[in-house]
Amino acid sequence: MLIRTAVTLLVATVGVATSAPAQVTKEAVPGITNFARLETTVACGGTITPSAVAELKQRGYKSVFDLQLPDEKGADVPGEAAAAKAAGINFVHVPFTPAKPDTASVDTFLKEVTKPANEPAFIHCAGANRAAGFWMIKRVLVDKWDVDKARTEAESLGLSSAQMKQFAIDYIQTHKH
Repeated sequence: MLIRTAVTLLVATVGVATSAPAQVTKEAVPGITNFARLETTVACGGTITPSAVAELKQRGYKSVFDLQLPDEKGADVPGEAAAAKAAGINFVHVPFTPAKPDTASVDTFLKEVTKPANEPAFIHCAGANRAAGFWMIKRVLVDKWDVDKARTEAESLGLSSAQMKQFAIDYIQTHKH
């Protein structure tokens, strides 16, 4: 059944015009809040438990990006880092909050998420909003997508707050070449 679903998604994705955002699939994954997969490229989500890292490895993810602050409710940065090490998966902690945005966090994220050793990546925060916002920035600045297409995809992945959307747009505008 899983193979049939994957083949169906692949066929549907191939049939979509290149101007359309990629297909986002929402799945229930034990230990992960709001898991949304974008083909085989990336998945975004909310808070995860350290035990979910092994499941991500099993699903083929090479890295976990955690955008949560260490003291955020539900965050277990040390536990995730240890689980990633035990599973043989890269762990990148890039703490970020839209309330006090630090563009250096995005700079670090873009540098790390584009490394082949980190692809495919699972990117998460508390609810998927920040993770999807960072992905939107990557789509525009690295993949050269237009902002509307990237925003539509990011909204499907979990971008929901006006504050994060505005931060992403502002970051894109100040970093476009």
